[in-house]
Amino acid sequence: MTFKGWILPLLLIAPQVLISAVFFFYPAGQAIWQSLFIPDPFGLSMQWVGLGNFEYLLGNKYYLASFWTTAVFSTLVTVTSMVPALFLAVIADRLIKGAGTYRTLLIWPYAVAPAVAGVLWLFMFNTRVGIVSWYLGLLGYDWNHVLDGTQAMGLVVVASSWGRISYNFLFFYAALQSVPKSVIEAAAIDGARFWRRFWTIVLPLLSPTTFFLLVVNIIYAFFETFGVIHTITGGGPQQATTILVYKVYADGFVGQDLGSSAAQSVILLVVVGLLTVLQFKFVEKRVHY
Repeated sequence: MTFKGWILPLLLIAPQVLISAVFFFYPAGQAIWQSLFIPDPFGLSMQWVGLGNFEYLLGNKYYLASFWTTAVFSTLVTVTSMVPALFLAVIADRLIKGAGTYRTLLIWPYAVAPAVAGVLWLFMFNTRVGIVSWYLGLLGYDWNHVLDGTQAMGLVVVASSWGRISYNFLFFYAALQSVPKSVIEAAAIDGARFWRRFWTIVLPLLSPTTFFLLVVNIIYAFFETFGVIHTITGGGPQQATTILVYKVYADGFVGQDLGSSAAQSVILLVVVGLLTVLQFKFVEKRVHY
């Protein structure tokens, strides 16, 4: 559609521009500005420190450790949520009887908020009343994610990935539905078995969807898993599950170190931006459109 003037196009994009300005650009600008100061916890005064907050963070071993924790956590969440989703989508694409019910049940977990999902998994793995931890005890495995950092990391990864599998399933299933059946049938006539057809034909055709989900799942792991970590572990034990976004909250809202928290927000924004650019620069080369 071609517009003769510029007023109507401007009016059409104005709501999105306004929302982006209010909820993204303005908060980002405020975070950058506040990162240059050490503000009073009550907001009554601010002391200019320039890049002092960033120098302090880059020399803090606990903050640097949260980078490694975030890298491990985001990688595990991305893999744990995408691989089962692809497997379930392949099954749903081949399933005939009860396909509608099967797909509906797989979609339901996505409707559960991350904080609620965290509470559900916390109840199941509670060290005193959790049914899963009780069965693990019968098998001779001592489950205590409150004291064991590895167990805590595994629990928050599973809880974060559980609902995300449904989201990934929807995209993978839609992508599988768009794969030309004639190509699959031709490969089958040539004698290619199912897994051969999947690896050589189907998976390359799913690469645009896979790349998209890779980007959004990493962003999800960086930002939207805060509710899960806050309800299950609170960043513990001994900061074993303190990822970057949770440390922003812990230092800013709990520790009242607002200058350091703002600087962490800026660093987190830069890290996610660079990570996204690198994915588009290197990973997208393997995508077949």
